[in-house]
Amino acid sequence: MTRSTVTPTTVTDIGVVMFTVADQDAALAFYTEKLGFEVRGDSRFGENGEHRWLEVAPPGSRARLALNPPMGNQPGGSGIGVETPDVLAEHKRLSALGVDVDPEPMRTQGAPLLFMMRDPDGNHIAVVEVPTAG
Repeated sequence: MTRSTVTPTTVTDIGVVMFTVADQDAALAFYTEKLGFEVRGDSRFGENGEHRWLEVAPPGSRARLALNPPMGNQPGGSGIGVETPDVLAEHKRLSALGVDVDPEPMRTQGAPLLFMMRDPDGNHIAVVEVPTAG
């Protein structure tokens, strides 16, 4: 859907996506040890340092994923998509690590090869194959 009238903005990019997690340390371990993400930020804030801002991302990614405690609700329920040049290899790697992945990647006419996985808090991650340059 397109709009003929665009409202002016100074926003230029989506930089941070936020997931709610029950335990930031457990989420940090999952994203770094299982998915291979790197820590982009980990700092305390608040009057007594009672809050924590934690960001992870795949190596080389401009966008980051913030892992936040729930604000009055249950954790989980969010979703993002990540890209890989080899969905089959990534599915095999994650399956071997015991990550909650679909039984096999989906091949659908007109869509890229992909599979879904879930983090320990129930957030959904679509792993989508992108063609390699060349």
